[in-house]
Parts: sequence; C-alpha cells; structure tokens
Amino acid sequence: MPAPQCATCHKARAALRRPRSGRALCGACFCAAFEAEVLHTVVAGRLLPPGAVVAVGASGGKDSTVLAHVLQVLAPRLGISLRLVAMDEGIGGYRDAALAAVRRQAARWELPLTVVAYADLFGGWTMDAVARSTAGSGRSRACCTFCGVLRRRALEEGARLVGATHIVMDLFLLFHCPMVS
Repeated sequence: MPAPQCATCHKARAALRRPRSGRALCGACFCAAFEAEVLHTVVAGRLLPPGAVVAVGASGGKDSTVLAHVLQVLAPRLGISLRLVAMDEGIGGYRDAALAAVRRQAARWELPLTVVAYADLFGGWTMDAVARSTAGSGRSRACCTFCGVLRRRALEEGARLVGATHIVMDLFLLFHCPMVS
C-alpha cells in the first residue's frame, strides 16, 4: 500500500505520521510544523527574550544536533544569538568522534564553538582518572555522580566564557553516561 499524501501540502507523499495528532506529513511539512511548535513554545513561555545570548550544549548526538539546528533556524525570528558549548570529559576512545561532529556542525552553521575540557577545568581530572580512582572500591557507579556534577559545571563555565545569558540543552546531554553504557 503506497504512503498517503501529506495532510498539509497535499502534494508530496507522507514520510511519517505524527503520534499525537495522527496527521501524515511529508518531510518538509513536518520540519515546518516542528519549527512552528518550537517557536510558539519559546515565545509563549518567554523562554529566550530578544537579545539573549544562548549557550547551546552540544554533544554531537542527534538530540543536541536537532536542538542546535532548530534554534539556528529560529534565531533570526527570535532575535537571539547562539554559541555552541561542548564538553570533553576525557574519556579515551569516546569523545573524539563526537567532538569532530560538533566541530563540523559549528562550521556548517557558522556558529562559534567553545570546548570545555574537564582536564583544564578540574586540575587534570578527567572521567578516565575518576574511573581509575574508584576502580575496585565498589564505587564504580559513582562515576555517574561525578560526571553529572562535572558536566553541569563545565556547561556553566562554557556559558560564562561565551557571555551567555541563557543555557539550553537536551536532557540526554546532561544524563548520558558513556562510562556505563
């Protein structure tokens, strides 16, 4: 059975069905609807006032990429400026590819990027060093506790460095723990 027509433009074939409304939309109409919903939420909630300098927590993953992209699209209408802030937790073999993705995104969108390294911010401590210091102690899950606190502090420091008045991030950025994944 072929895909239904888009319920909005009635020209293209639907690419997805929205769970809440049940409406079948093509990719372009879905993106337009999503952007309109985000714009409405930000304006109605007075979340980002005109003139705001917004630090966007960027991990290189899909959630923070979508967040940064939609804000980049909406920034002219909202009258805000964006700065990307990424954290380098110092986890060997984990962060390099993600940071490379963030750098590519920043270049593509022509947005300034600040990378805050745990090693620089916390006197040489990285998550690898924390993991080594808790290994065999029965406190290995404590790495998550340390990382959550350090990640929040690094994001705040990055926001301060870029002169941000507001910080936005996806929840996955705050809570994802590669040490136990």
